[in-house]
Amino acid sequence: MELKANLMSSEDMGRALKRISHQIIENNHGAENIVFLGVKTRGVPLARILAKNIKAIEGVDVPVGELDITMYRDDLTGAHIDAVVAGSDIPFSVQGKDVILVDDVLYTGRTARAALEAALRYGRAATIQLAVLIDRGHRELPIRADYVGKNVPTSRSEKVAVHVTEIDGEEGVKLFSN
Repeated sequence: MELKANLMSSEDMGRALKRISHQIIENNHGAENIVFLGVKTRGVPLARILAKNIKAIEGVDVPVGELDITMYRDDLTGAHIDAVVAGSDIPFSVQGKDVILVDDVLYTGRTARAALEAALRYGRAATIQLAVLIDRGHRELPIRADYVGKNVPTSRSEKVAVHVTEIDGEEGVKLFSN
């Protein structure tokens, strides 16, 4: 893979996540009923950043859970049957809450579908919304994000890599080509 472009710097990511935080507050008429479910792996630190932003803006502590979608993927075949299941960590009820699924990249929509199915196992939310840092197009399912940091037209042969400090030691978004 060859680096084609740096799509977002750390500062760009910070600005996009602050904008998304304000949109979430506005669309949900405050933050009192919101909970975040970060889709493992990189959706979790993004959800924590959104929660931190909302705390700074509204003074409300938004609970953040970790959602493992491994067993809900529709591409789990014999080759992937031994996939590592890290498990979800959701130490709060989603019943009646405005649940916001947080992921790094929206591509075909299959991860978002799996996250939706996994989230439904934890109770009946008032609403379920989707926040993504990058929407790169190429949907295979009728899914769209409610909150998008940046739309990036890509080809199917390209790869978008989101880097977050707690996992990758750096922040930024890069585009790679074959």
